[in-house]
Amino acid sequence: MGGPVDPDGELRALASDCVHCGFCLPACPTYQLWGEEMDSPRGRIHLITQILDTGQGSAAAATHFDRCLGCMACVPACPSGVRYDRLIEAARGWAEDEPGPGPHVLPPRSRRDRAMRAAIFAAFPYPRRLRALLGPLRAAQRTGLDRLALRSSLLGRLAPEAVAALAVAPDGSGLRPAGALPARVPARGPRRAVVGMLTGCVQSVFFPRVNEATARVLAAEGCDVVIPRGQGCCGALSGHSGRHAEAVSFARRTIETFEAAGVDAIVVNAAGCGSAMKEYAELLADDPAWSARAAALSGKVRDFSEFLAGLGPAAPRSELPLTVAYHDACHLGHAQRITTQPRDLLRGIPGLSLAEIADAGTCCGSAGIYNLVQPEAAAELGARKAGNVRAAGAELLVSANPGCALQITRALASDGAAVMPMAHVAEVLDTSIRGLPAASLLAPRSV
Repeated sequence: MGGPVDPDGELRALASDCVHCGFCLPACPTYQLWGEEMDSPRGRIHLITQILDTGQGSAAAATHFDRCLGCMACVPACPSGVRYDRLIEAARGWAEDEPGPGPHVLPPRSRRDRAMRAAIFAAFPYPRRLRALLGPLRAAQRTGLDRLALRSSLLGRLAPEAVAALAVAPDGSGLRPAGALPARVPARGPRRAVVGMLTGCVQSVFFPRVNEATARVLAAEGCDVVIPRGQGCCGALSGHSGRHAEAVSFARRTIETFEAAGVDAIVVNAAGCGSAMKEYAELLADDPAWSARAAALSGKVRDFSEFLAGLGPAAPRSELPLTVAYHDACHLGHAQRITTQPRDLLRGIPGLSLAEIADAGTCCGSAGIYNLVQPEAAAELGARKAGNVRAAGAELLVSANPGCALQITRALASDGAAVMPMAHVAEVLDTSIRGLPAASLLAPRSV
């Protein structure tokens, strides 16, 4: 058995699958940045094994775990099938442990670091709280205080996370209050399915148009769309950051919400959320009261593009003479292995041309809260992504994750060239199905 750190030996068994072949190295963005072995998946697994051997880890080990994006590019690259996702989330859980009884695997975070992370997780998983922050954001942008803050070297030293948050925040002047989506959107034409729709946290506050477009497209394709009232965070940010208990609480509430909806499938339009919900079966596997319910719900979760590709088109598409570049969100492409479906949906639109982005599988630097807590690395990755996007020669960038949209929009706005519009796959399909002009996707609007 594994001792107090790994009582059932699961982590030891997962770590032993790594044969140190190095196939993960070129796939890992942080290894690309720094060329440091301990900032590669192989190196971090070595650190995890050391901690399993000794029951203790160092502050340096915690730093290397924190510097991981959790983009999962290493998982499909690994010929041995190492479950790095499970390993890094466990390691992040060690870093999140508060002082108290039980083994102290890693040194506790500083008081400032704990306070900063507590503030992030007290806001982002809660749409009402996040929406309440829009007022101060708009005021700061109207008065120019946000620009002063971004230029302040003192604030950058004292509160780099706050500066990073302002940097990626959407233009508050362009945001509009989200209209309340109806509890049910009926299918247009013969009903082909009854689906639930996750509205999300960041998606519902910063990207209400994406949710509206998602509901319209699903209805146009013959789906009754059930949008449960009272749904909250799915737990993606918490789970991918090692906050296990918090993720479990959010997962249980989400399971209860969608069980009551009585739907054939649950459609998710945010890559990180879909990935987390598909992992509910593993998250709650050791809970006898919830394991079967979690597995049943996970089996119903489908990404928006995945679901539509399986359903097949019913609504006619109008021509959109556009050249579009599609960005692979990490938790869609690497974690869920969904890469062809969104491209096929876009290619099915008459007149639309698809341009590929070089090094498409490398993370943009968003990675949940990564661009807030590791702003320098995130900015460098964002700049690389922006350069590759520009080089693709597209008129419109399309993605499937709100964090990526915020991160890449900021990077594109920082490179000195003309602003490049961005849309979700659902918005492009919605524009085509409704017969709107291509210019409506290119017009300046809030992200």
